[in-house]
Amino acid sequence: MEKIVEQGLLYDFYGELLTEHQRNVYEGVVYENLSLAEIAAEQGISRQGVHDIVKRCDKILLEYEEKLKLVARFMKIQKQIQEIDRLSELYEKNEIEDKSVYCQKVRQLSAEILEEL
Repeated sequence: MEKIVEQGLLYDFYGELLTEHQRNVYEGVVYENLSLAEIAAEQGISRQGVHDIVKRCDKILLEYEEKLKLVARFMKIQKQIQEIDRLSELYEKNEIEDKSVYCQKVRQLSAEILEEL
């Protein structure tokens, strides 16, 4: 996964657990695509300070993910829903020969999603 996408997902799930100052700096990097110098000037700290905060936030967010696995669960459920959508499209186009196999697969995916939730 591309680093900026990963940072965005981790922040979406765990960002509220950071301090307000950390959130302001991290959002500048991840969402606003500001340079370290721009954020430093805005926050009244050094570029090195911004760099350290971003690295610390990356570490904190990754540690939350290692413990809670919310992003991994989200990604898994997203793939399962995409598979249900793909199967439904095939079903609508009558490209599935054995309807019972289709129904069984949809039920299996649905059960897996419900179990995750």
